[in-house]
Amino acid sequence: MAKKRLSMRKIREVLRLKHSGLSVRAIARACSIGRESVREYLCRASEAGLSWPLPEELDDEALVQQLFPSVIKIYGKRSCPNWELIHQELRKKGVTRKLLWTEYKEENSDYYGYSQFCELYSRSVKKLIPSMRIAHKAGEKLFVDYAGLTMVYTDPSSGEEKKAYIFVATWGASNYTYAEAHPSQALTSWIGGHIRAFEYFGGVPELLVPDNTKTGVTSACYYEPDLNPTYQELARHYGTAVLPTRVNHPKDKAKVEKGVQTVEYWLIAPLRKRQFFSIDEINEALKERLEDLNTRPMQHLDKSRREMFEELDKPVLRPLPKTAFEVAEWKRAKVHIDYHVEFKRHYYSVPYTLIKKYVDIRATDQVVEVFYNTHRVSSHERDDTPGRHSTHPEHMPESHRQYAEYNPERFIKWAKKIGGLTEELVNGIFTCRPHPEHGYRSCLGLMRLETRYGKERLEAASKRALFFGLYSYKGVKNILEAGLDKVSLEEPTGVVSKAHDNIRGTDYYS
Repeated sequence: MAKKRLSMRKIREVLRLKHSGLSVRAIARACSIGRESVREYLCRASEAGLSWPLPEELDDEALVQQLFPSVIKIYGKRSCPNWELIHQELRKKGVTRKLLWTEYKEENSDYYGYSQFCELYSRSVKKLIPSMRIAHKAGEKLFVDYAGLTMVYTDPSSGEEKKAYIFVATWGASNYTYAEAHPSQALTSWIGGHIRAFEYFGGVPELLVPDNTKTGVTSACYYEPDLNPTYQELARHYGTAVLPTRVNHPKDKAKVEKGVQTVEYWLIAPLRKRQFFSIDEINEALKERLEDLNTRPMQHLDKSRREMFEELDKPVLRPLPKTAFEVAEWKRAKVHIDYHVEFKRHYYSVPYTLIKKYVDIRATDQVVEVFYNTHRVSSHERDDTPGRHSTHPEHMPESHRQYAEYNPERFIKWAKKIGGLTEELVNGIFTCRPHPEHGYRSCLGLMRLETRYGKERLEAASKRALFFGLYSYKGVKNILEAGLDKVSLEEPTGVVSKAHDNIRGTDYYS
């Protein structure tokens, strides 16, 4: 089976990180892909003459055509199996080397033979058991996670007890720690925690190391985890990279696990008996305890976390951007038959040519934007009213646009240009209908009669129609076709009654 191609978002991230000066090894770790894959995509980009930043007009389809032309080239050497995973699989009952080699062979077109597979495994298995002690570089990694323990606050309006989730960020080199309480572990809270942590530290790390939480990682794949688009956008805004920990590998985040444990011991547990009535109150209490934690000398060193941070991490931090990141939610959606997409139960229009195609929705607190192949195709002011539609006229087909522009004022304005009698007739048409839309077709018919017979005849026909109470298109049409608009209209002076034997009179009915 051919090797699965990376998503275009991840390929763009590889090119961006290479432009920022990271090595192939660092890019591979940040994107959770193999170094050979990084080299392959960089080589393809070089052969295609691409550099960062990519041209704005280069959408995903055009980028695929440039990076993956019809002539296929092979880069690098044979695909090397993941020996650690194979070692774990062999512990399962019924699993043999032959079976694992067969599965490896089916997944890779360039594979090792069975004997070489066994030889390489024998060499690698000796290196799998020892644990490596990781030395963290200054300013390189910031580990982020939520604490296992939660805090409780009482809602003053309802008296209900609610949970507060504690966000923790710990530096790898200095152990300098930041913590704050969130009402939930939703995306907005997760991203907001990062923004305030960067402001607290006064800079940005080279790498962010989160757990494989659903908030930050959309697909927790062992080999190539896909980041939440908003999280990736945050990293791009601050010029950093995200390196999620591997699934079922707690040692990858040992630093933040220790940081979380410290926060639980020194911040959360001492506050367990205090009663809080809001998230802000909890954060004020955490701020006091956090200051004490970071300024207290560590047992194994004669320096505090803050002193270590000032000495190691702070001098090499990346600077904060001029503006803070604006939190935005992303959603993948299919365009409905009515050329609208749904976000938070509200419907926003896109160009009708995108019907039944998939688009990306980016929503902030003020604006909802829609992208197709990385190009913005629609922008609306955010409206959370459920069941309602926000529609731009230019997104409609011509026929829909014209119908949407129909309203009584438009037809009355047209009738006024014809004459006062026509205006009175049009007003009467709308008055005698149960709903204004029922009169649209009648008015459209009058507009057509005006183009055929002219303004003067239509005005004269309107006079006759008003006299006889004919508030309809057909009545005016019959008058014009019969030429009655040219006949003078004489109003009757009275009713003439004649005596007759067959007339019973009013007494008969009494």
